[in-house]
Amino acid sequence: MDLSRERELARHLATLRREGRQQSGLDERLVPPDADAAYRIAQMVEEELGWDVVGWKIAGMKSGLQRQLRISSPIYGRVFAPLIMASPAKVEHARQCSPIPEIEYQARLGADLPPRAKPYTVDDVGDAVASLHPGIELAECRFIHDAAFPPMPAIMADGSGSGTIVLGEPIADWRNRDIANQDVVLNCNGTERRRGSAAEAIDHPLMPLAWLANELSRTGIGLKAGQTISTGTLTGMLRPKAGETYVADFGPLGTVSATYA
Repeated sequence: MDLSRERELARHLATLRREGRQQSGLDERLVPPDADAAYRIAQMVEEELGWDVVGWKIAGMKSGLQRQLRISSPIYGRVFAPLIMASPAKVEHARQCSPIPEIEYQARLGADLPPRAKPYTVDDVGDAVASLHPGIELAECRFIHDAAFPPMPAIMADGSGSGTIVLGEPIADWRNRDIANQDVVLNCNGTERRRGSAAEAIDHPLMPLAWLANELSRTGIGLKAGQTISTGTLTGMLRPKAGETYVADFGPLGTVSATYA
């Protein structure tokens, strides 16, 4: 895939995101051949949009979700301003592109994690975290989930399904809490829909954060203080309907809610 086609796809994806539109399928000549090309295009999308990157999302940390997503390793995407909201949040269902609500821990950085030759450890990234929050990611996709849905590199070029992050209050003394084994429940209009834990889905929020810091570092990109990282779904994926309110219950660690009006 030559540079002109990469730039053509980046401009197209930026237009779809800017206008809040989706499309069915993608011309085969514009499908990125691999992850590296997809991420180059995603960076071009950022340049085309000119929007601030206020965070990042991670998906597919473990094999079960990787199989669902048709990938063999985790993936990431940018979260653009102003798409970080405080709980309780409300979005217009009709303006969401194939929405998916996902319970996720959100890590807000208090220090930069710049590109470097030495790999980041879990302790390194933990030292950079200013606060950890319960949250919901309201994922989106610029491609309609139909029979023409394109290969995963096209989705990665689109930000790997990045949308809106809904943040709860910071978890007090999070470093000394049993974050990994805390049960979390996703309720919809008062009915339990999903249940999980970090231990099952991502091991611990710092594990995907370390992975992201190193994956970005490899391509010369750094994480920045103030950015919020959505560390991966704890409860899988489901399709919301208009009028539904989702409440992510993290037990003693807090609750977060989002309504698709």
